[in-house]
Amino acid sequence: MSSAAQPPRIFVAVDRPSRAEAELDLARLGTHGYAVKLGLEFFVAQGPDGVRQVAGARPLFLDLKLHDIPNTVAGGVRSASACAPLFLTIHASGGPGMMRAAAKAAAEAGAKRPALLGITVLTSLDDADLDAIGQRGPTADQAERLAVLAREAGLDGVVCSPHEIARLRKACGPGFKLVVPGIRPAWADAGDQKRIMTPAEAVALGADHLVIGRPITQAEDPKTALARILAEIGA
Repeated sequence: MSSAAQPPRIFVAVDRPSRAEAELDLARLGTHGYAVKLGLEFFVAQGPDGVRQVAGARPLFLDLKLHDIPNTVAGGVRSASACAPLFLTIHASGGPGMMRAAAKAAAEAGAKRPALLGITVLTSLDDADLDAIGQRGPTADQAERLAVLAREAGLDGVVCSPHEIARLRKACGPGFKLVVPGIRPAWADAGDQKRIMTPAEAVALGADHLVIGRPITQAEDPKTALARILAEIGA
């Protein structure tokens, strides 16, 4: 990882293609109590320079969900490492060879090595979706298969649904990072997420970090919404 310091528990997902809009979202939050997650939409629109400018000195989760042949993903990890992310995502469904190549490429960054997280089952998918694309369900079983595969391939952790936290912690051990989207406070709309949980419930089950976007960034007062969630998880 690019920093020895423990990053905040909450990564605020800034899902904007515009640099100005992303900067406005973060300006409304202040500078404390959170880290920033930038994803594929922003990266494609603004590139590495835009990522570095918007993230600034904040801990960065670069959520690119890389998925390709091993050599291409390894190259993508090397290129993304120049942004000095704490966390970088690849799809665990790319297989052990791809993940091992990514882990080797990440190690080349030395002290600035990003922690690699495997995407298990997207929180927008349920059992019926897995069946439609020919993957073995239920979703919890598939998530565990992919998480164990990711650990064995040398990844640092996974991104998983809150409903798989306890199961994956048992399967993968205490040192394996569990980064959890699909978090919705009781007072927020569920949106397009199908497998959700409140922040306090997820932390109690053992989530290391929570990824929260719209309940914070689209709130009438984002700073207050963030403070409310931090109080809920005791951070």
